[in-house]
Amino acid sequence: MNEDLKQYEASIKKKHSVNWTPKFEEEIKTGLNKTVIIPIVNKTFEKLGWDIVYHDERNAEAKRKGDWNRWTEKINVSFENGKLTVKSVSLGNELWDNGRNSKRVKLFIHAFQQTENEFDHETLAELEKEIEKANNWDDYIIPENLPKPKSRKKPQIWIPIVGGLITALIVGAIVAFLSVKGIYIIGVFEVVVAIILGYVLTQLIKLSNYTFYDYLHYLLIAMIVITYVSNQYFQYQIILNENNFQSFSFWEFLQVRFNVGLTIKNTNTGWIGLVISWIVQLVITYFIGVLRLASGLTAYQLERIPPEVVDFAYYHFVKEKTEHQVRSELSKMGWTDTQDQDEVFESIGAIAGATELNRME
Repeated sequence: MNEDLKQYEASIKKKHSVNWTPKFEEEIKTGLNKTVIIPIVNKTFEKLGWDIVYHDERNAEAKRKGDWNRWTEKINVSFENGKLTVKSVSLGNELWDNGRNSKRVKLFIHAFQQTENEFDHETLAELEKEIEKANNWDDYIIPENLPKPKSRKKPQIWIPIVGGLITALIVGAIVAFLSVKGIYIIGVFEVVVAIILGYVLTQLIKLSNYTFYDYLHYLLIAMIVITYVSNQYFQYQIILNENNFQSFSFWEFLQVRFNVGLTIKNTNTGWIGLVISWIVQLVITYFIGVLRLASGLTAYQLERIPPEVVDFAYYHFVKEKTEHQVRSELSKMGWTDTQDQDEVFESIGAIAGATELNRME
C-alpha cells in the first residue's frame, strides 16, 4: 500500500460494530460495466495488499492480513445494477471490531475510485478485450506433449478404514491415560485430537490413493466416536488395574461417572455438565477434523496431477467440449487410462474446493 493510501487510512473516522460477527457495509454507484468492474476491483485489492480469495463476473472477495500474518477481515464486493456493495466482516472470535471493518470498507472505496479514475474510454476498451481473451483462454498454447502419468495403485478403501480405526483406538488410550492422571485440558486436547486424526487420515489417503470424500467423511466421524468411546473404556481399565476395587462392569463405571458428574474449579456441574462436555468434545473435534480432512484431501488431489495436464483439460472444457471429448484429447497425449483421466478431473474440482476453503470466514 502506497504512502497516500496509508495517510488516508489514518484519517478515516471509524464506526464501531458490536455483534456476534462484527461487520460493516456501504454502497456506491459506478458507471463501469460488468465486464471490467471485477478486474478493477481486483486491481484495487492488489493495490491495498489484500489477498484475493475468490472472484466471478459480479463478485470478488479478499482477506486482509494483520499482525502475525493472520487474516483479520474478509472484504466482499458485489456488483448489481450499477451499484457496488462493499462489506467487511471480522474473522476470529471478536465481538467488537474497534471500527476496523468500517476502515476497510472506506479505504477500499477510496482506493477503488482512485483506480477507476486511472481508466479512460480507450483503456477501458482495451481492458475489456484483455478480460474476454483471458476468460476464453485465447492465449493458451496447446503443448506438443504432456508429462506422462505416474504409476499409481488402484484406490483401496480398506487402508483408510483399518488405519483409521487403529489410530482412533491408540488416541483413545492416550487420552484416557492423560485424563486419569489429571492432565487433560478441555478445549485444548480436542483440537489436538482433531489435528492428529485429520493428519493420519490424510496420510492414509496418500497411501491408499482413495479420495471419495463422502466415505472418508463417514470414516472420520467413526474415528471420532471410537476415540471418545474407547477413551471411556480405557479409563475404566486403567482405574480398575491401578486400584484394589472390587470388580465391576464398564456399564457400572459409566453409571458412577454420571452420578459423580463433572467438577470444574470445585463446582460440580452434575451429569448435565458431563454430557455437555462430551458433546463439546465431539463438536470441536468434528469441525476441526473435517477442515483438516478437506484441506488434506484437496492438497493431495492437486499435487498428484501435473499442472500442465490440469490446464490442458480445463482449456478444452472452457472451449465447451464434453467430458468424452476431453477424455479423447487426454488419450492423444498419453493419458489413456480411465483412472488417470478421473484423477485429472478430480484435480480440476479440487481447485474449486481450495477456493472454497480460502473463502471460509
